Amino acid sequence: MSLTPEQKQAVSAWVAAGDNLSAVQKKLSEQFKVSMTYRDVRFLVDDLGLELKNAAPKTDASDLSKAAVAQPAAAPAADDEALPPDGLPEDEGVPAAAPAGTGTFSLEVDRIMRPGTMVSGSVTFSDGVSGKWALDQQGRLMLETAQKGYQPSQADVQTFQRQLQTQLQRQGY
Repeated sequence: MSLTPEQKQAVSAWVAAGDNLSAVQKKLSEQFKVSMTYRDVRFLVDDLGLELKNAAPKTDASDLSKAAVAQPAAAPAADDEALPPDGLPEDEGVPAAAPAGTGTFSLEVDRIMRPGTMVSGSVTFSDGVSGKWALDQQGRLMLETAQKGYQPSQADVQTFQRQLQTQLQRQGY
């Protein structure tokens, strides 16, 4: 659908005023009786060379602060954890200052990744709770602990993110 120059000028003014895509979509419908999908409005804004003022930041898969901690769909079988690492030593844990609990935080990256993951390893949070973590092919972070519904402290989450990023960079990820 093509818009008239006046309509394009109005869209430019709305975007310059700070309207987001859904507001532009609504105003087009209400003021000009032009029905457009959200995607079409996005393309229109791009075609007009406009920059949204409060656009959501583009997520970076390497920035783990935006990754959600989720429980894996299925826990690995007990015999998977009992398998020896084929004589390959685990990476050294990365100790950090105790951010929230009384213990120390440590993170390890597996030399042999768990099936279905890009990278995996183990973690011990400052409160002493330990578990297995993994990043899947879509960049989703999974955390599995013995405590159902366990949520690490905010300080532990930040330490986890920093240490994981450091470890992955050391290994070339």
